[in-house]
Amino acid sequence: MLIQPLRDCPPASLPGWPCYYAEACAELDRRVIEAGTPGFELMQRAARAAWAWIERAAPSGERLGVLCGGGNNGGDGLLVAVYAAQAGWQVRLWLACDPAQYRGEAAEAWQALQSLSDIQISCDLPALEALQTQDVLVDALLGIGLQGPVRGALVEWIERLNQTSRPVFCLDVPSGLSVDSGQPLGVSVQATQTLTFIALKPGLFTGQGRQLAGQVSWAPLGIDLEAWPVKPCAYLMAANTGQAWLPPRRQDAHKGSHGRVLILGGGIGMSGAVILAAQAALRSGAGLVRVLTDHQTVTPLLTAQPEVMVQSVAATDDLSEVKAALAWADVLLIGPGLGQQAWGQRLWRAVQGFKGPWVVDADALNLWAAGEAPALVAPRVITPHPAEAARLLDQSVESLQADRLQATRALVAKTGASVLLKGAGSCVMSPGDALPWICPFGNPGMAVAGMGDLLSGCIAALLAQGLSPAEALVLGVRLHAQAGDAAAADQPRGLLPSDLLGPLRAGVNARP
Repeated sequence: MLIQPLRDCPPASLPGWPCYYAEACAELDRRVIEAGTPGFELMQRAARAAWAWIERAAPSGERLGVLCGGGNNGGDGLLVAVYAAQAGWQVRLWLACDPAQYRGEAAEAWQALQSLSDIQISCDLPALEALQTQDVLVDALLGIGLQGPVRGALVEWIERLNQTSRPVFCLDVPSGLSVDSGQPLGVSVQATQTLTFIALKPGLFTGQGRQLAGQVSWAPLGIDLEAWPVKPCAYLMAANTGQAWLPPRRQDAHKGSHGRVLILGGGIGMSGAVILAAQAALRSGAGLVRVLTDHQTVTPLLTAQPEVMVQSVAATDDLSEVKAALAWADVLLIGPGLGQQAWGQRLWRAVQGFKGPWVVDADALNLWAAGEAPALVAPRVITPHPAEAARLLDQSVESLQADRLQATRALVAKTGASVLLKGAGSCVMSPGDALPWICPFGNPGMAVAGMGDLLSGCIAALLAQGLSPAEALVLGVRLHAQAGDAAAADQPRGLLPSDLLGPLRAGVNARP
């Protein structure tokens, strides 16, 4: 199989698809070559896979423009040009280097190209008009070994490529994108599609990489990653990751069998947050859901979801209702619509003795970051977006987003909680996990208020049904993201959190 569908299931021996940092990818290449596979053979495999990928994605094309740099990524592009010309396509090649500088496998690729006389070759910056005449453009300027910002003339080459309206297919990685962090190194190509070779790289699936890489495909090139002692840096969730953790329900089950979820939030003007969380908890399978909220939220909540038990809590010293509710609950979710004023602060302090699993979200995280950290007497799941996470770590959002995997590890170390760092390519990790997870599902339609409240309710329900915090977090993130994809289909603009409730129910009932 030249190209491995990423939404297939990984081997049973692996929890998810392994991702590797650039340094580990280089180590894999070295070991494979030392074990007897010539480097030029690997380059040929990559180019054959890329050409098959291009033909399949652009079957009506006849003109191919290839932009090549001076390293082995450029060598891949040279061979793609060879295979395209041999298939009868009109090929135009732009070299961002003196071909005399090619070394090793790239020099062999250049030599192979010399036997073809019908490829038009230029070493000048391509004019936008010339790029626009191509049916397909191939980016083979820079590979995964880039250290530091893009420099010199290559900045202009990348900017020129990004000005075109033609589809851009990137080999291994969009030029200029850090495959470790998902951040552009100064400037990056905006891909239509990316075909990555041998191993998956985390930066293609999180941070700005989710946008810049476009649709990602994977060509393993015949390399069995399990056969090599090179450690991955993360796991990419597959389409069924964690589904087996949620077993079929027993025929003799009753509502108490599926857990009691207590939700605190919904302050003045923020009723919607706690309503969405409660609805998601019910649709995700919780047996009983109880909400303690401000008095003005009671009627809207019961109107929207009469299956929820609800009572109001005033901002007074008498919080006996909270204590009684905590004694009843199996799982606590605090934060949606909580606010950071006196009412929210009182509720936050009142729950500190709860011994069951917590889900801490929204304003509860802000109270935590402001200095009211809870004593670690129970397992906790936290679900910060980047700004909340930056406050917890006392750093800027920009520095946090520059390395989302490292930020996730830091949050686990600092809080002792199971952590979800939200955003494009959400990152998940729990204490004791060897590696973090990356979620490749979800869509930009989900960037709307209330989506996080829905997710928190889903995670709380999974905890109530007996999953561990690590399991509930991974499964909840995947189910929520896939529900968003199902609800959005090809119309992400205007997507509402409540649109996910039906697909979310379908997700928790899917077979492994």
